[in-house]
This record gives sequence, structure tokens and C-alpha cells, in this order.
Amino acid sequence: MSSIGSKLQMLYTSDHASVVSMNLFVALLCACIVIGHLLEETRWMNESITALIIGVGTGIVILLISGGKSSRLLVFSEDLFFIYLLPPIIFNAGFQVKKKQFFRNFMTIMLFGAVGTLICCAIISIGAMQIFEKMDIGPLDIGDYLAIGAIFAATDSVCTLQVLSQDDTPLLYSLVFGEGVVNDATSVVLFNAIQSFDLTNINAVIAWEFVRNFLYLFLTSTMLGVLTGLVSAYIIKKLYFGRHSTDREVALMILMAYLSYMLAELFYLSGILTVFFCGIVMSHYTWHNVTESSRVTTKHAFATLSFVAEIFIFLYVGMDALDIEKWRFVSDSPGTSVAVSSILLCLVMVGRAAFVFPLSFVSNLSKKSPNEKIGFRQQFIIWWAGLMRGAVSMALAYNKFTSAGHTNLRANAIMITSTITVVLFSTVVFGLMTKPLISILLPHPKYQSRSLSFSSDPATPKSVTVPLLGEGQDSLDDLGGRDIPRPSSLRALLTTPTHTVHYYWRKFDNGFMRPMFGGRGFVPFVPGSPTERNPPQNQWH
Repeated sequence: MSSIGSKLQMLYTSDHASVVSMNLFVALLCACIVIGHLLEETRWMNESITALIIGVGTGIVILLISGGKSSRLLVFSEDLFFIYLLPPIIFNAGFQVKKKQFFRNFMTIMLFGAVGTLICCAIISIGAMQIFEKMDIGPLDIGDYLAIGAIFAATDSVCTLQVLSQDDTPLLYSLVFGEGVVNDATSVVLFNAIQSFDLTNINAVIAWEFVRNFLYLFLTSTMLGVLTGLVSAYIIKKLYFGRHSTDREVALMILMAYLSYMLAELFYLSGILTVFFCGIVMSHYTWHNVTESSRVTTKHAFATLSFVAEIFIFLYVGMDALDIEKWRFVSDSPGTSVAVSSILLCLVMVGRAAFVFPLSFVSNLSKKSPNEKIGFRQQFIIWWAGLMRGAVSMALAYNKFTSAGHTNLRANAIMITSTITVVLFSTVVFGLMTKPLISILLPHPKYQSRSLSFSSDPATPKSVTVPLLGEGQDSLDDLGGRDIPRPSSLRALLTTPTHTVHYYWRKFDNGFMRPMFGGRGFVPFVPGSPTERNPPQNQWH
């Protein structure tokens, strides 16, 4: 009986310690929001940098109180990050994105986000392999070096996006935003593909299987997100829950969005790509099928969940940066850790430059108008936006180089501490320099041609100003609504509304998709519905 009592006492103490930790963590989240609000006017520091600095400060305090034993309130878990924190951030990015600009620049975004990430990964992997093998950091095989390339190819462009404006610089914003999302998805897909293959004895057959697996993950993940979004739109349109309870339709939208991510994880696909395209489809169809009150609710609910998740991630990254267990392994050779971090940072900068400027040149070849071309200053901002590393890099590094959050090998500890150093340095230093840099490079923000500044559609979900979001939203139906003179055939395929992909998409969307899945102008007239105030009529021309 005494042993049972002692076990119960230990369990109670453990539960109470967890409650204390959560209380402190929630209080720190509130502090990040308040301080971020007070610093809103300067915009030199955003919530991400604020959370990171508060996290580091809290880690120092906990480290001192615990006598150097621990700096963390919570133990980092990749599952916590990938299953609970990342989905709301990526979904909201798709739900709030300006779709006109995103799809108008889709080819350029895919060039930067997919092809560019592969180039950056290759350069970082090759550079790390050539340099680290000459340094005494421990045994690393080719799979480890390729994983390092995928880890440090993942960008975090939040700081730049908070300075840019969707309305003043629509082309630049859409490129930085779109590339950021596709880059994260590509990095995770690439990392998972590397993990699933034995690359120690690579040959042509294994290389082909690797490429085939990568393309399969990319395409099937996208299709699953589109399919889940369409299913949610069809169910809500046909059953119309708003007749009896708006709570049900809001709950169904949120759960279907999360289900898309979990289905992707269930089938070993890319949840990031799936939930992003699910967000785009749900904003185009599902969002128009719910009541007006539900539209407001879902808009703010998704934005708030994304906002809190992002602060949570950066706060924890800051606290975990001082985890004594990892630094103990490199305490005997701090110079090695600093050298590895510096090399990785240089490789990130070189790898980024190796694709941004050449691919911008390729993209400009298909554009005749100077206003649609990516100028050198814009290219520099795109390069700068991708220099910062964030939570995705941290999570992938933990997945590769730790076991249940713990590190037992010196080489793995060096890679973890180097990742932490790169993330902290790039986010804080580069993040603080972003605002003055952009103000110098873009002294007149409204330099874009009016032909690129599209008006926002009032009938679609406007975003709340939080990280990863802008201040406008639009609809896919307006992708090609302007009369533009017919240019050369290549440019016509990419940009001209008449007789192009956009034109035929609008015809297909209006003729088949909207009558079946709903959307603006196709919601059935039901008492209490979004169309109650406006009699049903064709609005799709």
C-alpha cells in the first residue's frame, strides 16, 4: 500500500508540474501578444521575433533557477509541431491567399518553390559534404548530408511578408508568399523521400525511384487537398446546416480542414500541400455556402488559430535553444559548432542566390511588359526573404538528429545546436534588418502598374493582419476579367485571359463546378441562407 501511495504522490506531483508549466507557457503567449501589439507601430519587430526573444529570456531564467539542469517548460515533439501546430498555419495561408495573384504567377511560384528548393538543397548538401568531411564533427553518411540540404532549404519568410503589402506590391508579395508555402511543402516531401530511401549505395535505378516518389507525393497530396475541399463544399451545399445551426457548419468546416491534413499523414503524403490546397478550394466554394455569420466566424477562427500556433512555435524554439543537454556535447569544442553554423549560413545564402537570380531571368523571358518582369531590386528582396529559417527547419532537424527529443551522439548534437543557431541568428538579425532594407529598395511602394493591382472581392474572406497574411482576398472567378491585347503565344499561355488556361477554367468553373459545389452566385435560396437578403440570380458573368 505504501508503494502505491508513493506512486500516486509522484503522479500527482508530475501532473501539478505540467499544470504549472502550461500556466507559465500560456502567460508567456499572452505577453508575446501584448508586446507585439505595443511594437506594432515600428514594425521593426514582429510577433515572431518577440516570441523568440521572450523564449530565450525565459530559457535563461529557468536555466538559472534549475541550477543549469533544464531550460524548458515543455519537451519538444515533432508530432506536436506537425500534427497540431503546423496545419492551422498552412490552411489559413491557403484560405486567405489572394488567389488571382497566386495563380497568375503560379508558374513562377512553382519555379522558385519547387525547382529552386531542389537546387538549394543540392548546393547545401554538396557544400556540407565537401566541407564537413574535412572537419572532425563525427560520422555522417550521404543520407545525412541530403537531409541537411532539405532541412536548411526550408525557408521562413514571415518577417518579409509583414513588411510587404498585398495591395501596394501584389506581384512581389504573391511571389514571396507563394514560394514560402511551396518551399515548405517541397522541403518536407524531399526530407521524407530521403528518409524512406537507402541512399548509401545510390545508382540510376534508386535515383529514378527517388524522383518518381517525389513527384507522386507532390501530385497526390495536391489532389487530396482539392478533393477534400470539394467534398466539404458539396456536403454543406446539399445539406445546408445553417437552416438549424450555424455551429454545425462552422464545426464541419474546421474539422474537414483538419481531416485533409490527417488523411495526407495517414497515406504518407505531404500534409502541408494537402491542407494548403484544401484551404484554397474551401475559400472558393465552401465559404460561400455557409451563412453570413458563419463566414465571419470561420474567417476569424482560422486566422486566430494560425496566429496563436505561430507564436507558440517561436516561443518554444527560443526556450529550447538553451537546452543544456545538447550544448553539453559541444562544450569541449565550441569553435566547431560556431564554424558549422557559419558554414551552413553561408551555404544557405549561396544556395538561395543560385536559383533566385537565374530563375527570375527565365521567368522574365516569358513576359513582355516591363511591369510584369521581376526587377533586380525585387529579386534581391525575394532572395533576402528566403534567408530566414524557422520552425520547419527545427522540426526536421529534431526528426533526423534526435530520438524522443534527446541527443546521444556528438555529430547529431552539433547539427541540432547549429540548426538552433542558424534559426535564431537568421530570424532575429535578418528579421530586424528587413524593414529598413525594404524601405531602401522600395522607397515608393506603389511602383507597380495598375494592371497588377487588382481590387479585392468583397464577397470573399478578407484576412486579418497576422503573420503569413495580407489584407485582401479575392476569388478565382476573376482571374482573367480584364481585356488585355493578345501578345505572343508563350506569354498568352501564361497570362492572357482570352483563350488561355484562365479563360477555360472560368468557363469550366461556371458551367460545371459551381452548380455542383456552390460558390459565389450559386448558393441555393433557403430562408436564413447567405442569399436571403439578395434574391437568387446569376452572378457568374
